[in-house]
Amino acid sequence: MLLLTKQMAECEGVTEQLKAQDQMLWVRLMNSIRDRAMEVVNNDLIYA
Repeated sequence: MLLLTKQMAECEGVTEQLKAQDQMLWVRLMNSIRDRAMEVVNNDLIYA
């Protein structure tokens, strides 16, 4: 999950620079990425 989250953040341009500039936007984007990554992992582990 950590690797998937990191890869998704890189693809979407969610960087430490964004975190420094707009923390609330960064948090929203990271929460969205984390939730989607969790859904992928759950789908692979539970439903496969």
